[in-house]
Amino acid sequence: MSGGIWGLQVGYCLMVGGEPDVVRPLEPIFRSLAPEQGYLHVGAPGAGHYVKMVHNGIEYGLMQAYAEGFEIMHASDYDLDLRAIAGLWQHGSVVRSWLLELLERALADDQDLRSIKGWVADSGEGRWTVQEAIDHDVPAPVITLSLLTRFRSRQEDSYGAKVLAALRNEFGGHAVKAASDEPGQ
Repeated sequence: MSGGIWGLQVGYCLMVGGEPDVVRPLEPIFRSLAPEQGYLHVGAPGAGHYVKMVHNGIEYGLMQAYAEGFEIMHASDYDLDLRAIAGLWQHGSVVRSWLLELLERALADDQDLRSIKGWVADSGEGRWTVQEAIDHDVPAPVITLSLLTRFRSRQEDSYGAKVLAALRNEFGGHAVKAASDEPGQ
């Protein structure tokens, strides 16, 4: 199922797998939990979990695209009302979505999101989706990179980034920032 904490109020999207003769008697329950057209028997046993896994992988990519776009606008030289923009895009825009509606809510009190640490967990479905893509030779660069970006969010100061900075300095004399230059050091 998909619907997050809001599912209790608006219903859950249900992706059910199982043998038809087992699922059929349970369909009235599934239909009562789901919003209109929000239930589907997707296939054999395990197919529901599989479809939900891929759903969450797609969600990773969508969220990453919003994050990048809003970071670009946040960093711009324009004084932009990001909450208003998220709201605007809900009306007639190609990128309108429930995720964007949730972002508008998140930006309501503080568009700089000062009270939130940029540490992003993953619940496993993104990893499994990427592994499935690898196992079936399906290129999935957006989902894969969005998963890897979540891993990067968990590092205060990446050792790999330090290696990159050191290498650039060594081969090209490119400037590096000393750890003592950072606030709080």
